Amino acid sequence: MTEQSALLLRKQLAVNTHTFLHLGELNKNPVEGFSAGLIDDDDIYKWEVVIIGPQDTLFEGGFFKAYLTFPYDYPLRPPKMKFITEIWHPNVAKNGEVCISILHEPGEDKFGYEKPEERWLPIHTVETIMISVISMLADPNSDSPANVDAAKEWREDPNGEFKRKVARCVRKSQEMAFD
Repeated sequence: MTEQSALLLRKQLAVNTHTFLHLGELNKNPVEGFSAGLIDDDDIYKWEVVIIGPQDTLFEGGFFKAYLTFPYDYPLRPPKMKFITEIWHPNVAKNGEVCISILHEPGEDKFGYEKPEERWLPIHTVETIMISVISMLADPNSDSPANVDAAKEWREDPNGEFKRKVARCVRKSQEMAFD
């Protein structure tokens, strides 16, 4: 499976003239709001993404860096995604790990919260993952949080403490992006 997964990932990736690589498929049909490429040219399984905070959200103007780590049996299993840039969000654990349905292992949810079709399917690509993460930033799911404190603030006072913490993360991400 390793050769097949590497081939699928290479298909999604095309070398750009810059040192940062961009997705070949996305160059044909670009999706606004993110950039993606390999962390190390010799490892097709470790990607870096930068998500630009979606317009008209509290995250607008932010530059949030994350790593996508693909398993060797991709696409049968989902990658793991972890923000490197600090981000305050109900669906992002305090250590940066992203918790959304399409990144959960395929099959039945032992807690009965998610339907199998909401979880990882082999048809998902870097593009569909990024679209889901951008959507997650715009519309947090506080019913199934990875960060309980952020979820509580989001539910009880989204324009108070939650908004202040997100604004601080956006400012820090902007400072880091231009260092």
